[in-house]
Amino acid sequence: MIDKLKDIKLVRKLVYAFVGVFTYPGLAIINKLKISGTENIEALPKQNVLFVSNHQTYFADVIAFLHIFCAVKWGRKNRLGLPFYFLNPFVDVNIVAAEETMKDNLLTRIFTLAGAITIKRTWRAAGKDVKREVDTNDSSKINEALAKRWVITFPQGTTKPFAPGRKGTAHIIKTMKPIVVPVVINGFWRAFNRKGLRFKKKGTLLSVNFKEPLQINYEQTVEEILEQVMDAIEQSKQFMLKGKHHHEVSPA
Repeated sequence: MIDKLKDIKLVRKLVYAFVGVFTYPGLAIINKLKISGTENIEALPKQNVLFVSNHQTYFADVIAFLHIFCAVKWGRKNRLGLPFYFLNPFVDVNIVAAEETMKDNLLTRIFTLAGAITIKRTWRAAGKDVKREVDTNDSSKINEALAKRWVITFPQGTTKPFAPGRKGTAHIIKTMKPIVVPVVINGFWRAFNRKGLRFKKKGTLLSVNFKEPLQINYEQTVEEILEQVMDAIEQSKQFMLKGKHHHEVSPA
């Protein structure tokens, strides 16, 4: 039922408006949101665009992206302004999310209606490390979504900083050859709890930086593409050493 409902634009718009009104103060009033690089997303095509980002909370990061996309649609540059953009939000975007997270409770099921593509983690389930084969149906769902609209994914699949990237993202890039826009976020782990639904520290500077689309040689190996992505979202080993040097590493 949810999968059918989330494909209805009116349902998505209502969910965006509901979630947006309640989350706007936490992003723009209680905390301060610094946005940069929206000029890199203003003229993107409406499909086959993949946003790759580091991940600090389950939901607050994603909610910030949705606010920004809607604001850009309304002509805002690197700012949200007042959230009138939810009167006609940008909803042509899907978010890749872990299936078990999105089935956690009623609230997470509501978030699913915002356009989540639920996939099974191959390395973790029910809080324990596992090892299982990639579900080809999950890859197909992401590929189908890219053919129609934008997709947001978090290559690390976890909020743990500097965790290794998952090859699935590189496989998708190699197969679909999308425009890949790297995004670097920070501050969310300070402001919110891990789920991103409760405040941990108010008055925090939250930053979201949209970089220029990557120049990718799609003939590269999956490993080489993944390495390029991890560098772009500043989660590779060189950035880990830099982060530790500047004491900017969030807790696991």
